[in-house]
Amino acid sequence: MLRAEQIVWRTPEGKIVSCVEKNKVLQENLAEIRQVCQDALEDAALMGCDEQQFLRVLAELVAQLKNPYPPRE
Repeated sequence: MLRAEQIVWRTPEGKIVSCVEKNKVLQENLAEIRQVCQDALEDAALMGCDEQQFLRVLAELVAQLKNPYPPRE
């Protein structure tokens, strides 16, 4: 996985998101998400769950996320 500092965020049009605060928020969000996912994986492993199944379920969860905001025009 790419480290958050290495990600160049882009708009839907391909322009770079250059706002320092926006990039900071995105980096913090990714760090929080990673930690929650790591904690959940560790819990699943400690409870005897199959690691690969847990990772598949997590990937399905991410794939089902929906953007609630209409596209900008």
